[in-house]
Amino acid sequence: MENAHLRLGLLEYVRFTEKTSTRIRVRVDRYIGEDRQAHLLSVFGNDSDVGAITAAIHEKANFSITFPNGAEKEVSFGEHPSCYKGAVTLPGRKQPVRHLIAVSQHLHANGRTGQTILLRYRRDEAWATLVSFLGLPADPTWADYVLQTVERKNRISDIDGIGGEPVLISATTEEMLEWIGDGLRAQGLRFPTTSGPIQWYQFSLSEVLKPEIGRVTEK
Repeated sequence: MENAHLRLGLLEYVRFTEKTSTRIRVRVDRYIGEDRQAHLLSVFGNDSDVGAITAAIHEKANFSITFPNGAEKEVSFGEHPSCYKGAVTLPGRKQPVRHLIAVSQHLHANGRTGQTILLRYRRDEAWATLVSFLGLPADPTWADYVLQTVERKNRISDIDGIGGEPVLISATTEEMLEWIGDGLRAQGLRFPTTSGPIQWYQFSLSEVLKPEIGRVTEK
């Protein structure tokens, strides 16, 4: 992809031993975090670098992350993160590139604590995610009405990201049910007129992960 390197970040970890210190740097293609709390990290590197980063994540170490715009921040995954490693074979390269994805405990419980993290904000995608994660009895056509309420109450916050425009939606199941009830009573929402299964929007992973020039909020 043209100029893909301009969208990459940099993760740096300094490992100290009794006599030496080692500086490890790997490229970041995806990142989501809130201030110093890292939630999602996707990096590429060689065997030893990825292995060292994996061990450091489990040891609750601090990392320095540099965003594509040059901003820097110190972050950590905290307690009980999960790491997933793989390999990517590239044409013309003898050894595969190692790939690591790290996920925080908070992101594993996405939505259960009244906070839902999304890779990007689109009302139809956000509504489908909230309904699934929060267990809401809802219809796809209610997306605009309910999410207008969420937006009006300032429950959507931009958070740190690389390779996307992640947001945090702060809303519990009880609050969402209350807003749905208000909409039904005000006749801003209506139940389906026919019985049968509800057809939800379909989103491909490649579409959601596509690099964006900028987020457009539908209001």
